[in-house]
Amino acid sequence: MIHIIDASNRRLYADQIEEHFRIRHRIYVEERRWMELERPDGREVDQFDTDDAVYLLALKEGKVIGGSRLVPTLGPHLMSEVFPYLANIRGLQRGPDIVEWTRIFVVPEYRGRESTVLHTVLAGILEYCLEQHFSAITVVMETWWMPRFLELGWEVKPLGLPTMIDGMSCIGTMISVTEEAWRNTLAFKRIAAPTLVDRRHGPHITEERRTNHV
Repeated sequence: MIHIIDASNRRLYADQIEEHFRIRHRIYVEERRWMELERPDGREVDQFDTDDAVYLLALKEGKVIGGSRLVPTLGPHLMSEVFPYLANIRGLQRGPDIVEWTRIFVVPEYRGRESTVLHTVLAGILEYCLEQHFSAITVVMETWWMPRFLELGWEVKPLGLPTMIDGMSCIGTMISVTEEAWRNTLAFKRIAAPTLVDRRHGPHITEERRTNHV
């Protein structure tokens, strides 16, 4: 299950938040070799890990096995502050109904063709965005993600041209948040809904989505 963690309930997940920062360092610095993110304390934390950030973490027996981060686009975010040139055609997309998605990961032992963790995280992102009435997600991503998202039936619009960054082909995109994309993602790995655990406000998933999940 994917746990929703924001400023209102972060104290309940203090250990998991700390664990996820260290996992991010292992994956992005030690594994992916994004050395500009290296920190001596072994925690990958940047300027967007603020009280406004929402973390969607996949937990198994209390341990973090995957996750991602969402940041409001009305404030400073990765594309606006670091990579604005990746939106050099359509421009930066900002609004109360648009959120930026960054830092998706799955720990090595839960990767592979048979694992459902990645797609559960993806479904959880869409499920959360649907519940929050977001219309779109912006993403700075490597271009090899594009066919994977299109395979899921997602509507992905480039905001600019692909650009080489530290040897990686990267692109700024906007993804439409739709019920169809969410259902397609669930069906792709036969994942049951709801995927989210919300310890902030009590039950949040609609009965329609709970009972008609594919």
